[in-house]
Amino acid sequence: MTLGGIAGLIAAIAFLIIAVALAAIGFKVAGVTKEVKQTVVSVNATLDVVNGELGTLTHEVEALLTKSNTLLEDVNGKVAAIDPVFDAIGELGESVSDLNSSTRSLATKVANGAANSAKITVAARVGKAAMNLLKKKD
Repeated sequence: MTLGGIAGLIAAIAFLIIAVALAAIGFKVAGVTKEVKQTVVSVNATLDVVNGELGTLTHEVEALLTKSNTLLEDVNGKVAAIDPVFDAIGELGESVSDLNSSTRSLATKVANGAANSAKITVAARVGKAAMNLLKKKD
């Protein structure tokens, strides 16, 4: 074989090695691409399920929020209706306190009046006894 033939043979072998390496890399890339495609299909299926469940969950949460708002409005209305009752109870407590103060004041005045009345009665008896003594001396 000539030098040119050997160089051609080496070039052909190198080309063959490169072609085999590229073919091996191509097969591996095809396998990875196939796995990625399967993964994407699986992810899409999972997303479809999640989106379906999310729609149901969203409707349930919306219904729950609507019910919560209705209950909150009801509670606020009832609290507003109860507020005057508590105001009236507070005013009644103040009135009872004022009545107790007035009753204590009246009781004090009656007690003082009774003490003064007792003094007047004693003074009247003393005066009557003195008058009787004066009449007897006359």
